[in-house]
Amino acid sequence: MAQAQGTCDPRFAKVRTLFQSFLDSGAELGASLTVNLAGETILDLYGGHADAARTRAWERDTVVPLASSTKTVSALAVLLLVDRGAIASVHDKVCKYWPEFAANGKEEVEIRHLLAHTSGVAGWEGPISVEEVCDRDSDATARLAGQAPWWVPGTASAYHAWNYGHLLGEVVRRVAGGTRLKEFVAREIAAPLGADFQIGLRAEDEGRMAEFVAPPPSSSGGGGGGLPPGFEPGPLFVKAIANPAMPPDFGRTRAWREGEVGASNGVGNARGLNAILSNITLAGFNNDDNEDQEEKKYLLSKPTVDLIFEEQSYGPDLAVGQTIRFGIGYALRGDADGGREKTWVDDRLPAGRIAYWGGSGGSLGIMDVDRGLTITYAMNLRSTSMLGNPASTAYIRAIYEALGVEI
Repeated sequence: MAQAQGTCDPRFAKVRTLFQSFLDSGAELGASLTVNLAGETILDLYGGHADAARTRAWERDTVVPLASSTKTVSALAVLLLVDRGAIASVHDKVCKYWPEFAANGKEEVEIRHLLAHTSGVAGWEGPISVEEVCDRDSDATARLAGQAPWWVPGTASAYHAWNYGHLLGEVVRRVAGGTRLKEFVAREIAAPLGADFQIGLRAEDEGRMAEFVAPPPSSSGGGGGGLPPGFEPGPLFVKAIANPAMPPDFGRTRAWREGEVGASNGVGNARGLNAILSNITLAGFNNDDNEDQEEKKYLLSKPTVDLIFEEQSYGPDLAVGQTIRFGIGYALRGDADGGREKTWVDDRLPAGRIAYWGGSGGSLGIMDVDRGLTITYAMNLRSTSMLGNPASTAYIRAIYEALGVEI
């Protein structure tokens, strides 16, 4: 029987019990869960198996594909350049830094629109292969610069499922003297924070990589890795999310693991992702505005974190179809308590300034700035839930319950 490993503050004993119960039931194959509160790691659990055959244990340093949770780090890369003044403002036009992007009616698109999935450029016009998306030397990024927007930029969101990293990465490259997103994240984010996270997978880390496993058709997470039951996509779903179509097991190829897909080929674990996202949370939770840049404990200043919570869109996403509230770089907990329509997370998160995003299959990052709380989760048994999975939903509820916070 796989045992939960790691550390857990006694207040969160229920979370550890849940974690073990999901391992025992098979709802989790292998997983990691980390919680940071006000700068202290109060829970850091891992356990289960790293492969479908259950021959390898999920160890403390096991890493796993994080899918679209990668976007949380790619967004930070651009916000870091804003914080440093290399990008003067999130309201700057994209073409100020990437002149070719002004083509075909995109001259008014701003940096914030890229970060908030409201740019009008949610994917590629015309077919594109996964190999082209992975290849940094292909014309995938140039194609995005040349095409016309699919809707009026800034008026709605359509999830930039595949191309988020191409758009943000090109801004990073133009602003950071030619440094590619993959290298920028490694040097400016992961290394300073000691975070076990990378875009792609280094050859020397292949031995600790967990196998990403599709659920059986009868599992509670959905059927065979497809779409969740009752899913009603938005009108741009096929254009934005189904192009390209990722072949089965393509994630195990060298093209994917060596590529730079800042939207989805990040690799890490809950601890590594938490090291990054808690740095954002704490920068907003603690006021360090008067510290010198060299002495800062956080990558971002509080004013830059505050930018994240400037609402950019609120409504049915044109690709995903669900009601989502986007800030700058991250989705936000909705404002149902203020009388507006509930977003897809409002029944799972308490009221407050909470930014989040997750990845296909179930990985998740939550930044509760009001409470100084960061929750991250990564697993290898995929769910078809649109965000998170039944296990992570239970963990989150138990974490907040332990803190005396009502959802």
